[in-house]
Parts: sequence; structure tokens; C-alpha cells
Amino acid sequence: MLTRSRRETVTFRYPFRIKGVERQLPAGAYEVVTDEEMIEGLSFPCFRRVATLIMVPAAPPHHASTEMISISSVDLADAQQADMAASHD
Repeated sequence: MLTRSRRETVTFRYPFRIKGVERQLPAGAYEVVTDEEMIEGLSFPCFRRVATLIMVPAAPPHHASTEMISISSVDLADAQQADMAASHD
């Protein structure tokens, strides 16, 4: 099965929380990796998301390390929406 990964940088202006991460994360830029696999049997190329991962600073006392945590794309979108709403307050 053919798979691909897409990388993007998501920026949060304010500290935020996201399901799957048990602590508040600081404002900043975060790398998000989306893994997709091709749906076979179609007459055109079509991919479906199979995983969304976010790179976050490791929990104390390992501040110099980075963790890659699996999250829901919906939870990511909710956190981005909350960040945008906070900037309008």
C-alpha cells in the first residue's frame, strides 16, 4: 500500500491544550506530520488520513528533548480555533 507523509508548521499565539497531551503547551511553532495511505481500486489517486502527529517539547525535566505525539486532526483544528478566538478577545 502506498503511503505518504505531509509536514506543516502550525503556530499558536497563546499557550494551549490539546487532547492527547496531558499538559499545557507554550505558544510557538509546532511541526505537524500527517500520514496518509492511498485508497486502492479507484480510477484516480485518492488518499485518506491514517495518523496525525505533533512534535512538542518533552515534559520536565527533559526540556531539551522533543516528543512526537499522536493526536486527532479534529482536536488539532479545535485547538487552532480556540487560539484564533483568544486573539480576538
